[in-house]
Amino acid sequence: MMRPPVRLLIAALVAGTCGSAAANYAEHPRAQVLLDTLRTEHGFDAEALDAVRNSLAEAKRLPELIEQERNAPERTRTWTEYRAMHISDAMIDKGVHFLRDHAETLARAEAQYGVPAEIIVAILGIETRYGGYTGRTRVLDALTTQGFDHPSRTPFFFSELTAFFVLAQESGMDPTAPKGSYAGAMGWAQFMPSNIRRLAVDFDNDGSVDLWTADDAIGSIARYLIDYDPASAWRPDEAMTLAPRRFEVRADAISFNPKRPNSTIAELARLGAEATRSAPPEQPAGLLELQRNEGRSFLIALPNFFAVMRYNPRTYYAMAVGELAEGISRATGHPPGRYMP
Repeated sequence: MMRPPVRLLIAALVAGTCGSAAANYAEHPRAQVLLDTLRTEHGFDAEALDAVRNSLAEAKRLPELIEQERNAPERTRTWTEYRAMHISDAMIDKGVHFLRDHAETLARAEAQYGVPAEIIVAILGIETRYGGYTGRTRVLDALTTQGFDHPSRTPFFFSELTAFFVLAQESGMDPTAPKGSYAGAMGWAQFMPSNIRRLAVDFDNDGSVDLWTADDAIGSIARYLIDYDPASAWRPDEAMTLAPRRFEVRADAISFNPKRPNSTIAELARLGAEATRSAPPEQPAGLLELQRNEGRSFLIALPNFFAVMRYNPRTYYAMAVGELAEGISRATGHPPGRYMP
């Protein structure tokens, strides 16, 4: 199904370096739960379960990854700070070059899934600098550490660790080989293991899914924005946000920065946030509050903004994708406002 970018030999890893510690996760109390799940729900036989035990015994405990996950920039920075990390003339220029270099594949993805090329390219830009940086952390270590030891998100990471071993079994991948993010996301598109199994596509038709290649990453991102949550799928020919013509909304009138639409265009206008551009009164919407160094600003979020949030459920992440896509769109000659004001 998927092959890692480099085939690594299985080797003993030295504990105690880079903040890691010997853990022998094969003896962790929840290891048996994992093995039982793989046996009963995914059909792992004795040989396959022994291979999982060996991988768990080799996994490093990296507690710094837990702190990195809990202090991710989209959680802790202002919008001004987060934007500066991702939006620049250089990032837009690289995005334009990527779009032109992969124009045929992007056009095919847009035709098949309805997701614009600029949005796909912007996600690749924010995630991995257009495939230039896919992470240095061994996925086995990231998912085992957080799947067993994360203080608040153990169920999520334990589920992804399970999916990772299933993915390795299905694809013939050495689970000690691939590297990715501190959270265990992999490839140019930074998919978690469960999403690779469910949503990644062989878009270059070579017989395997390889998210360390441009074509498969492009097709998989497009499919993700449509099929991950069909109720929040990307809507062709619609923007992500609108600017309010006036803003007189009381702080207690509505929740800001929701993860899903919590109002409508008509209701927001009644509350004091009337859009500068016309939109159907019944269209789902929400209000965004952006913390800038110079103060707060506000936008009206449309369904496509929340579609991008299915990829990463953080307001600033979706904002960065939208602004980068808008910059790439303008640089290629489109009129302003396709995605963001």
